[in-house]
Amino acid sequence: MNPLDGLLALLVFPGLLYALPMGWLMAGSERRIVARLQGRIGPPVTQAFYDCVKLLAKWPVARPLGDTFILTLLPLLAVGCALGALALLPALGGRQGFVGDLILFVGLLEMAPLCAVLAGFASRSVYGAVGAAREAVLGISGNVPFLAALLALAVASGSLSMARIAQAPWAVRLPALLAILACLPVKLRLNPFSVANAEQEILAGPLTEYDGPRLALWELAHGLEWVALTGLVAAFLVPVQGLPRTWGVVLFALASFALVPLLATLAAATARLKVQQATRFLWRWASLAAAVAVIVALIRHGRA
Repeated sequence: MNPLDGLLALLVFPGLLYALPMGWLMAGSERRIVARLQGRIGPPVTQAFYDCVKLLAKWPVARPLGDTFILTLLPLLAVGCALGALALLPALGGRQGFVGDLILFVGLLEMAPLCAVLAGFASRSVYGAVGAAREAVLGISGNVPFLAALLALAVASGSLSMARIAQAPWAVRLPALLAILACLPVKLRLNPFSVANAEQEILAGPLTEYDGPRLALWELAHGLEWVALTGLVAAFLVPVQGLPRTWGVVLFALASFALVPLLATLAAATARLKVQQATRFLWRWASLAAAVAVIVALIRHGRA
């Protein structure tokens, strides 16, 4: 990837100019669909955008200088890393990325949940600490099948380049995508894996003490996570390599947004699991799909 392509990917597509409105649209659509499925009217689809603007206009609570620095740095880091991860997605035909971009993508993608865990412990709130501990446990449990599925795709394609991985054989890609899909509700903190921010128990979990612009940054980071994670599935499910750029953009956006009703339906149809139940599900079923992908990838690699 040359510097100009990298800058365009970061600032235009699939970066800032695309990800901001798409993230708000995805978050708002998920809330609207869940409300409709539960027999409620629900907020407008644009509510996530309105919430962000409202929070930016609020004056934050005064805190000691050290606390202010840490509580501001963490959401800024989460937003920046999420944007960096988005720029690496193979979302345009003809963009090949670079060797090893999968490793950088995973590292950047995992910074936002790590920052959320640190934010909970740094907030000096009991609710924040409990939410951070739950976030850490679920993150570890979800990352095992998630990373194993990506590893299987890398072995099957013989490359750590995401553009090459998107062309992996379906015998490996299908179980790997199933494992990744099973991990999406965990990473997006949706039912049945929303125990880290269970409002009825621990208020907003790790973000309980956040307010004003700092909370707006966390909402922005969450919207960017929506775009990055659904974009990862879309890039591997319907590769756009070789397509004209306009058609590639349209196909990538539609495939990404098509996952929103699926995740919203799952959130509306399920109750929140306990931490032990959530980890048991991830270790049992998501890891099983990832293990199938790894075994098939190793078998194909041995024959090659």
